[in-house]
Amino acid sequence: MFVDDVLFIAFPYAAVVLAIVVSLYRYFTDRFSYSTFSSQFLEGRALFWGSVPWHYGILMILLAHVVAFLWPGGWANLIASPTRLLVLEMIGLSLALAALLGLSLLTLRRLRSARILAVTSPMDWVLLAALLTQVALGFWVALFFRWGSDWYLFTAVPWLTSLVTFSPETTFVTSLPWLVKLHMLGGFVIIAIFPFTRLVHIVTVPITYLWRPYQVVIWYRRSPRA
Repeated sequence: MFVDDVLFIAFPYAAVVLAIVVSLYRYFTDRFSYSTFSSQFLEGRALFWGSVPWHYGILMILLAHVVAFLWPGGWANLIASPTRLLVLEMIGLSLALAALLGLSLLTLRRLRSARILAVTSPMDWVLLAALLTQVALGFWVALFFRWGSDWYLFTAVPWLTSLVTFSPETTFVTSLPWLVKLHMLGGFVIIAIFPFTRLVHIVTVPITYLWRPYQVVIWYRRSPRA
């Protein structure tokens, strides 16, 4: 169907191209904008309680998605045991809940602090809305469409593989429930808006430290006599 081709073929490719082109343009024209614009010095306690569960939860979930995509045979062997599958499902559900609660706390932190609200851009709100929606959908899918660790291998993985190999095939995902399809498309929505937000800082790994000359840092403090 035309709609399926637009949503599950054209849109993913457009999102990835947009992310790459705009990220490179932003890097070479406005490199100093590649920053998190940290607000920790404005209010750190709520940041800690929101940031820790959010980052640990989402990173572990993303890692599981990537491992299953890059190593489907090994993942299939891992979940072949019903016990291991059940354990992974429970862990994934717990991580999704932690990520959702953490991100909710970070959002409330921005709403409740006038100082943080003043440095929050419209794209920050767009990003927060997209992330909250995506994580909430992921939690809902994990809760009500069980055994995702298993059927992910036979739906999302072959669909993503077909996109990577430039032989797109939508039949793997078009028959899925709409909430599951929205969750899959939500990932590409985040990829599309990625270069326009502060999230872009995650691609700037400070590898130049490997060959940069050593720096000598000296702590200077006046003596009590002075």
